[in-house]
Parts: sequence; structure tokens; C-alpha cells
Amino acid sequence: MQTAEPTKTEASTITGLDLAAYLVKDPARSIAFYRDVLGLVPTAIDDEGRGAEFTLSDGSTFGVWRPDQAEHAPGGCVMFAVGDAKAAVQRLRERGATVTDPEETPVCFMAFGQDPDGNGFCIHQRKNAD
Repeated sequence: MQTAEPTKTEASTITGLDLAAYLVKDPARSIAFYRDVLGLVPTAIDDEGRGAEFTLSDGSTFGVWRPDQAEHAPGGCVMFAVGDAKAAVQRLRERGATVTDPEETPVCFMAFGQDPDGNGFCIHQRKNAD
């Protein structure tokens, strides 16, 4: 396997993985399973009952979320970290990706897309990024 030289990081460059998640039909059931059976402690639970996140001791985050769009079936999704969600979406669209406009939440900006096989991904910009 060949390795590439590191490149200069731009604000639109994916720099890491902020969250790995399963998309679920019943968030309460999934939260109970990961909490009560696997012993994970929820670090954030959605006020509207859509899901929860579990930050693990190594700093990684796992989540379970019910998608807002009914056509999305349960499966996996990853959140890719970027410094500027708007610039990243523009760059991805220039490269042929179909990605939603960034949505603002109290803690982040998120834009959603799918790979050619229908696997979900999210472009994710934290507001408290250093």
C-alpha cells in the first residue's frame, strides 16, 4: 500500500471523525440497550427523543439517532470534522457530491449526504472548535 504525503489543511478539508452512529427506528430502546446492556453512559440525550451520544474514554463519540427523513432506513452514519462546513459543502459539490446546505444547531453546523451505496455521512463543524 502506498502512503500519500500529508497535505496542507484547509478549512474545507476533512480533519477527523467527530461521531460514528447507528440510525435507529426506536431511540429509547437503543439508548437503553447501549446503556443497560453494554454499560455506556449517555453524555448527551436529545430533548425531543431522537437519540443520544456516548463519549467514550478515548474521546471518540458513538451515537444512536432516528433520522428526520422517513425514507432513511436504519444503518450507519459518520460525521466528518471540518473547520468550515459551508466551504466544505461547496468543495464537495464541485467534486460531484450531493450534500444538503449546512444546518445550524446550538453547538454545530451539519450538512448531510450519501455515498454511491447510500451510506450516510455528515459534514460537521463544531462551534467550539479551537
